[in-house]
Amino acid sequence: MAAIWAGDIMRNHEFRIMKKVGLLQIFLSFAKVGALTFGGGYAMLPLLQKEAVERHNWLTDNDISDYYALAQCSPGLIAVNMAVYIAYPLRGLAGVVAAALGVIAPSVLIILLLATLLQTLSHIELITHAFAAIRAAVAVLVIQAVYRLYKNGIVDTPTQIIFILTLIAGVLNIISPVLMILIAAFSGIIIQIIKKRKAGDGQ
Repeated sequence: MAAIWAGDIMRNHEFRIMKKVGLLQIFLSFAKVGALTFGGGYAMLPLLQKEAVERHNWLTDNDISDYYALAQCSPGLIAVNMAVYIAYPLRGLAGVVAAALGVIAPSVLIILLLATLLQTLSHIELITHAFAAIRAAVAVLVIQAVYRLYKNGIVDTPTQIIFILTLIAGVLNIISPVLMILIAAFSGIIIQIIKKRKAGDGQ
C-alpha cells in the first residue's frame, strides 16, 4: 500500500517537472540543506521547503508533507530518504546519487572536524554557550516545521480526527510511529472510498 502511495505521489511530481535539472544543481541544493540542518529530520523541513519549493519550484508544500510521511515509513535516515524521493523525479538514479551525496557530505565533513576538536574545545565556556544557542534555534525550526505540516495536512474533519487520535497515541506511546503513519494512510484511503461512494449515490 505504501509503495502504491509513493508511486502515485512521485508520478504527480514528475508531471510538474518542466525542464531537466543539472546534477550539480541537485548536489549543491541538498548540500546546502545538509550543511544547515541542525537537529535531525524535523529541522530540515523548513530548509527543504525554501530550497526545493520556493527557490527551484521542484515540488509543492503538499509534496514536502507527503514525502516526509513516506520518509518516516521507509528504513534509513530521514534526510537521505527525503533526498531520494525528491531527486528521483528530477534526474532518476543519477539525481538520487547526487542528492544523497549532497545531503550527507557536509555532515560527514563537519562531524569529522568536530570529532577531532571536541575533546580539546568542549571545556571552553564559549563553545558550551554556542551549543545551547544552537539547541534553542533547532527548537524554533522544529516548531516551524510542525506548523507547516499541520497547516498543509489538517484540511477537514476526517484529518482533524486522524490528527487528534495520532497525537494521543504518540503522547501515550501506544504504537510505533511507522504503524501510526500506515494506519493514517489506510484511514485516508477508506475515507476517500466512502466519499466517492456517497458522491455517486447523490448523483
